[in-house]
Amino acid sequence: MIEILLVEDEEHLARGLKFNLEAEGYPTRVVGDGETALDLLLKNHHQFDLLVLDVMLPGKDGFAVAAELRKANQYVPVLMLTARGRPEDVLKGFASGADDYLPKPFDLAILLARIRSLLRRRDWSRTLLTDPPAGVRVAEPEGADSLREFDVYTFAGNQVDFGTLELRANGKVFRLTLMEAELLRHLIRNGGKIVSRKSILEEVWGLHEDTDTRAIDNFVVRLRKYIEKDPSHPQHLVTVRGVGYRFLPTPAEV
Repeated sequence: MIEILLVEDEEHLARGLKFNLEAEGYPTRVVGDGETALDLLLKNHHQFDLLVLDVMLPGKDGFAVAAELRKANQYVPVLMLTARGRPEDVLKGFASGADDYLPKPFDLAILLARIRSLLRRRDWSRTLLTDPPAGVRVAEPEGADSLREFDVYTFAGNQVDFGTLELRANGKVFRLTLMEAELLRHLIRNGGKIVSRKSILEEVWGLHEDTDTRAIDNFVVRLRKYIEKDPSHPQHLVTVRGVGYRFLPTPAEV
């Protein structure tokens, strides 16, 4: 049975969300602060299927909670609720490890749709780990333009599985957040081409407002730590000064 952890300190909102989620068949546990949520997930190892996480919490805020979970390799899907829909807040949520976000106030139908989507993605990833579908294929570097949802892409001895969100590089296995995987997919699809920060904001995160595009740099820095042998001298995720980035499948192209 699916169980949701709701972290919300506004009692009236928490009661209403719990009522509606359980009416949809999702047993829901409510806590009012980030520390309690972290204790449940990391110390008590309680297995929840989804975390609905408010940003504005007493003590540790939602950004800090999500970041600590990911640092501890806890990858429960996180839907972040934010009182502000500013692009900076959205990017900060993704950078901390959130899988999706929803600005307040929101329509209940939209919340439920986002929850169903995250739960489907979770089930799909678990299925891929145990029973890969016949459609899985390994894409060679020249096939980057045809990447599909189930592709496993290999380059320079590294392998990224966009189904399980796993990256194997430099002898290690890294679990990517959804947004890290989507950024890497976008760069691979445009392999060899210059990709601007503005296009990443629009095409990966769907943000069209004026935003400090340097927020993208934080994601690239993390991906370089996974992929590059020497992140300070990248050979695959290369900066094009003043514009954006290029993905190069083989170091020889640098």
